[in-house]
Amino acid sequence: MSIKGAIKLIKELGGSRGLISHMVTVYGIATYMGSRLYAKGMPIDLDLLGEGAILHDIGRTKTHSAAHGYVGAQILREKGFREEVALIVERHVGGGIGEEEAPLLGLPRKNYIPQSLEEKIVCYADKLASIDGVKPFPEVLQEYKELLGPRHPAIKRLKALHREIKSLLPDLRLR
Repeated sequence: MSIKGAIKLIKELGGSRGLISHMVTVYGIATYMGSRLYAKGMPIDLDLLGEGAILHDIGRTKTHSAAHGYVGAQILREKGFREEVALIVERHVGGGIGEEEAPLLGLPRKNYIPQSLEEKIVCYADKLASIDGVKPFPEVLQEYKELLGPRHPAIKRLKALHREIKSLLPDLRLR
């Protein structure tokens, strides 16, 4: 799906300008990172990455809860999107949501932690996207610590995701 087509779909579902702006920012960050990895010879599906990135928050047209990833994946499945795109959307929330945590957030019990490289990149890009562009990871981590508490399992997952991305793109500069 093109960016134009994704934006049209998001608007049809009632998505706001702010939501669309955020999704476009995440798309930009994710596709930049993906292109850098592709140039290094990493096996990454840039079309999948772009589609997942531009649609990652489609569930926010229905809910702003932690369930928006799950809801968004359901929307995409109902509309006939590839399962890989639905999984990117489903697994991008926080640093991922573990099987034990899922029911506490009103989600079916299953693993919502990013698995594929494309899923991890969209999850990471989403955390870095701010209203005015890109924010540094330490700022993101501090916000999550304040929101969830410093010992929440999501903090450990976010740190691990950051380490993995930095190991793949050690010279990554987004600002």
